Amino acid sequence: MQTELSKKLGVEHALFGFTPFPAVASAISRAGGFGVLGAVRYTAPDDLKRDLDWIEAHVDGMPYGLDVVMPAKKVEGVTEADVEAMIPEGHRQYVKDTLAKYGVPELAEGEASGWRITGWMEQVARNQLDVAFDYPIKLLANALGSPPADVIQRAHDQNVLVAALAGSARHARKHAEAGIDIVVAQGYEAGGHTGDIASMVLTPEVVEAVAPLPVLAAGGIGSGQQMAAALTLGAQGVWLGSIWLTVTEADMHSRALTRKLLAAGSGDTVRSRALTGKPARQLRTEWTDAWDDPNGPGTLPMPLQGLLVADAVSRIQRHEVEPLLGTPVGQIVGRMNSERSVQEVVDDLTRDFEKAVDRLNRIAGRSPE
Repeated sequence: MQTELSKKLGVEHALFGFTPFPAVASAISRAGGFGVLGAVRYTAPDDLKRDLDWIEAHVDGMPYGLDVVMPAKKVEGVTEADVEAMIPEGHRQYVKDTLAKYGVPELAEGEASGWRITGWMEQVARNQLDVAFDYPIKLLANALGSPPADVIQRAHDQNVLVAALAGSARHARKHAEAGIDIVVAQGYEAGGHTGDIASMVLTPEVVEAVAPLPVLAAGGIGSGQQMAAALTLGAQGVWLGSIWLTVTEADMHSRALTRKLLAAGSGDTVRSRALTGKPARQLRTEWTDAWDDPNGPGTLPMPLQGLLVADAVSRIQRHEVEPLLGTPVGQIVGRMNSERSVQEVVDDLTRDFEKAVDRLNRIAGRSPE
């Protein structure tokens, strides 16, 4: 599965895998794809350094990249405490009442809550980049649009390609004008923050809008047939995220959550603001239902919602309270019905890709080579 972009990056397959797990990222690269580590949870630079060291030791010299969450516009003089003070007391009480309804225990004394939504602050991402540029990363992706101009220049000075996610052709054109190298066209079906346009419509629109820049198709892709369709629509590769959540290398810290993912169908996700304040596709749970309930207070805008629910989400995950337990995941969750290794996933994807291409050749009256 070779394209001009995969050849440029030196990978066997034009298959880009986004994941928060270092072991998964390195395994994707070893399997012939391009692993991309999500950095948003690394609020401490030393933690990111530790995991990049681990990847370097386990990637067997294959290329990999980093995904950050960096706003294009700088916000001066705003601290997390300033943002916390903006959260209404009524919303805090709603969180307490909802957790009490389901009997969610407190964290143990001295146990820190998990990741807080602070990656939206520019300095957090800049600290991550100060670490990352000491490593031989080949790609820097940004989930909040185009990075600031000086970051794009810094990446280019180090021969690092820059990618940005887009949910519309208009967004994609802005990325191209900003000087990025790759557009990730992320459709409505994707896990996490998504726009309103489905992948089948979005991919060719973005390809046309930013030509000749390479485009990666994302959202709802989890089979070789879908990868073949993406390339037929003009993409130079695919960007996969959700499919890696149930691989054996993923460190989910929750067997209950893994079981829920394996049992879920493609209709068991919802695009909700419950997690961050922006529409994000995730497993539908009684937690998302509570925030979408018209009788509730409603969600707060980003980043207030993320800060509001961070401790609650940590408690739900720590104690595996199944009715409330969820995670960002795309509609492809319906195909994630068994635990496989990264290598097995890549083998299945590329095998089915080859079968799909052979079928198209037969339909077109050409025998496969």
